[in-house]
Amino acid sequence: MSDKESLVEQKPFIPFSRPWIDDTEIEAVSQVLASKWISSGARVREFERAFAEYLGVKHAIAVSSCTAALHLSLVVTGIGIGDEVITTPYTFTATAEAIRYVGAKPVFVDIVPDTLNIDIAKIEQAITTKTKAIMPVHIAGLPCDMDVLQKICHKHNLILIDDAAHALPTQYNGHYIGNIGDLSAFSFYANKNLTTAEGGMITTNNDAYAEQLQTMRLHGIDKDAWSRQSRRSIWRYDITSEGYKYNMTDIQAAIGLCQLMKLNKQHERRRKFAEIYHSELQKFSQIRTPFVPDNETEHAWHLYIIQLQETDRDEFVETLREENIECSVHYIPLHLFDFYQKQYDYKEGDFPYAEEVFERVVSLPLHPGMTNDDIYIVIEAIGKVLKE
Repeated sequence: MSDKESLVEQKPFIPFSRPWIDDTEIEAVSQVLASKWISSGARVREFERAFAEYLGVKHAIAVSSCTAALHLSLVVTGIGIGDEVITTPYTFTATAEAIRYVGAKPVFVDIVPDTLNIDIAKIEQAITTKTKAIMPVHIAGLPCDMDVLQKICHKHNLILIDDAAHALPTQYNGHYIGNIGDLSAFSFYANKNLTTAEGGMITTNNDAYAEQLQTMRLHGIDKDAWSRQSRRSIWRYDITSEGYKYNMTDIQAAIGLCQLMKLNKQHERRRKFAEIYHSELQKFSQIRTPFVPDNETEHAWHLYIIQLQETDRDEFVETLREENIECSVHYIPLHLFDFYQKQYDYKEGDFPYAEEVFERVVSLPLHPGMTNDDIYIVIEAIGKVLKE
């Protein structure tokens, strides 16, 4: 073993993300397993009710992933072949992928470098007669300007579907994301602020959408197995619409209920750590810290994304790894991928701000399992790397 390898082993490892799982979730899952009902049942319904109550929204429909949530949201609103949906290139591929599932075209609009969110001032330029919806992404948990987006949608008769994968518990002007747009899609992936390992949720205040979504998420069957097994029900069922295999299990929902109970506590920890990062990292001229909203807006701090100035990003990340600190990069703009270039003739230079930001962003470790000491270890390592 080299001296360098030995030194790395002695340094504490700071993971980029880690789910906050404890005995509460383990016991909840054990209870579901002991009940012998492990697919969609009572726990899923309880989780949906609790999630809707938390956001103050009428309906919450649990599904297998955020991608499924986005897909079903598009299907239920009638968006299909030949239609266009406006979104951002600065996002994970699932955003545009779901649009493609229904045969529509993802139309990208560049971002604002400060917020990393879609540039709302450029949206109307991208609207055509084929445009049917706008799908904003609240990057890192910072909300887009929902008031302006709603006005644009109302003016042009468009559907507003939130990609809220990062946006729990994001608030905009005192209202939670998930209780503003026509539909919102949340992610409960392993690194999210609330996790069910895999899973997602659709929220809406539209009764008709909710009724269709509840059926479509499980093959279009009008009664799920839990309902059919009820002593007061009968075994026969009907298929009333097109459908998909997008249901959540009671095992996942049991985890989600526990996570929901400590969501506010873990959010406070994320916010506190973000404040420390923000205060300390502003001392370095080579770092641009994330945009911090005013008091009327609540950032979810799913990610803490810095932008490097006159510093090689890849070398910075690699050197931090040598310090035993794991970072990530969010995101490679979608129009730079071969697939989207071949499908839609997108090319480098089409969305310059997204490209410029991508070359210098780094997502630092941020999760509720960290301590203040961990945050300062990261900051100290950053200072060392920048000095070197």
